[in-house]
Amino acid sequence: MVKRSGSPRGLYEGRYLSDGYPDLEQTGSDYFIHAQPEEAGVSELLLCLSTLIDVSLEPKTVAVIGCGPKPLAVMEWLHRGFDAHGVEPVPGSAAAAAKFLGISGRVLRGTAEQLPFEDGSQRIVVLDTVLEHVDSVPKTMSEAYRVLAPGGVLYVYTTNRHRFSLTGANGEYRARFFNWFPRVVKESYVFKHLHFDPTLANYSPRPAVHWFTYSDLCQMGRDAGFAHFYSRLDLLPLDAPSIKRSAFRTLALRAFAAGMRNPWLRGVALLQYGNSIFMLKRK
Repeated sequence: MVKRSGSPRGLYEGRYLSDGYPDLEQTGSDYFIHAQPEEAGVSELLLCLSTLIDVSLEPKTVAVIGCGPKPLAVMEWLHRGFDAHGVEPVPGSAAAAAKFLGISGRVLRGTAEQLPFEDGSQRIVVLDTVLEHVDSVPKTMSEAYRVLAPGGVLYVYTTNRHRFSLTGANGEYRARFFNWFPRVVKESYVFKHLHFDPTLANYSPRPAVHWFTYSDLCQMGRDAGFAHFYSRLDLLPLDAPSIKRSAFRTLALRAFAAGMRNPWLRGVALLQYGNSIFMLKRK
């Protein structure tokens, strides 16, 4: 082994740079368990899906990709009578997820690029805060399309390259306005996170490396074979709990609904809220 010395590689004295930051996978898993919200949002997702398709039809299969060590979403889908499975690529997180559920066979090892499901076997595929972390977006989209049954739906919630916040929050990196940085600067932050400072992206062993717009997601969906595309704003009813809790959200959703038939108004709204999308596979 080549011995390294001197700044800034003191951390890699006697180690290869490709080893990355020590124990990042375990640290990331532990951090995610404690930082994860106690609700997975399945209720509102079902409200949206029920506007789009008949969710009572068979197969009532749901694949939650990147379920993490605390698969609350899988648990919620199961409680609602769906045949749900979680898929997790990180070995430690997969083991923790299986232990958390306490149900054999509900958490499967696999990646978004190679899903452990038969062709056309899933009615719903969920990529919630996952697509930004995958190695290959095209392969991920193709796999989601492959495993979906005709008439099935892929739900994606991901990063938004155009989202503007007065605080600069971006949800992925502890660097204000990160989503607006030039790509070469983003790559340098990714490098620093993986090798020297894992706090930058909240200890994630697979930090977000992809940033999207709503139109990007539509195009990638078409390339994979999907037919129709809907944002959460198109489908979420006004009586949804997260809307009713906020007078501002109620007014905003009413305004969006009123302007839904106007391509310009809808386009402007999706610049800010286009990070969630439902992709429909033809029957």
